[in-house]
Amino acid sequence: MPAERTRQHTIPVAAARRRRLRADRARQLADLLRHQVLGGGFPGGVLPHEEVIGADYGVSRNTVRQALDLLRAEQLVERQPGVGTVVVCQKYPHALDRLMGLAETLHPHGRVTNEVRTISPVPAPAPAPVADRLRIPPRSEVLYVERLRRLDGLPLSLDLTYVPMHIGLPLLDADLENNDVFRLIEETAGQPLGTAEITLEAVNADAHSAAVLEAPRGTAVLMLERLTHLADGAPVDLEFIRFRGDRLTMRGLLRRTL
Repeated sequence: MPAERTRQHTIPVAAARRRRLRADRARQLADLLRHQVLGGGFPGGVLPHEEVIGADYGVSRNTVRQALDLLRAEQLVERQPGVGTVVVCQKYPHALDRLMGLAETLHPHGRVTNEVRTISPVPAPAPAPVADRLRIPPRSEVLYVERLRRLDGLPLSLDLTYVPMHIGLPLLDADLENNDVFRLIEETAGQPLGTAEITLEAVNADAHSAAVLEAPRGTAVLMLERLTHLADGAPVDLEFIRFRGDRLTMRGLLRRTL
C-alpha cells in the first residue's frame, strides 16, 4: 500500500516538474531573444520562423511559441499575418556608468524635450529626505521642478527635482524646456558635476504618474533616485525619476575591483 501511494504521488510530481522545466526553457529563450530584439539583432525587425529559432537554440517549437508569447505580453513583438513575428516596440538605452543628462544620453536616438509642469521655490520636505541629503538647514527653500520628458513626442519619464536655492534661483529664468538641468547647473555653479549616488527599482505607477506618462494605472515603471554632486563634492540635485519601462532600458559597463 505505501508503495502504491508513492507511485501515485510520483506521477503528478514528475508531470509538474516537466511542465516547470518547459516554462523555464521558454523564459530562458525569451531572455535571449529579448536581448536581440532590443539590440536590433533581427534585420528589418522580423524574427526568424519558429522552426528556425527552435533549431538555432535547440528547443522545441512549443517552447519557441511560449517564449514569443512572453515577449508579446511585454508588447515587444506581435504576430502579423503574412509576415510573421515582428518587433513593435523600441527601447532606448540609458547608461548607468556615466553621469549624463537624458538629452545627452539619448541624443543619437531622437530629440528630448521637457514639459515643465511645475517650477517654484518650496520648503525642503522633511529634513532627512531632502534637506539632510542636500546639506541645507531643515525647512530651507529649495527649487522644486517637475518635468515630463519626451523623446520625439513620446512620454518617456516624469522627473521630480530638488535643487538648493543658491543653485536653483538662476534656473527660474533658464530654458528648461530645451536644456538638461545638468548643463544649467554646471553653468550656474561654475564647475562640472562630479559623482552621483543612484538607486534603481521597479514601482507601480500611481494614478498621477500613469496619467502623465500615458501608461496604464498600476503598470510597473523604473524608478531612479539620484543624488548628484559637484566636482567639489557638494550635493546639488536630488531627483526622483519615473521611466516608462517599455521605452527605456538601463545599461552599463561595470568593472570588478578588489
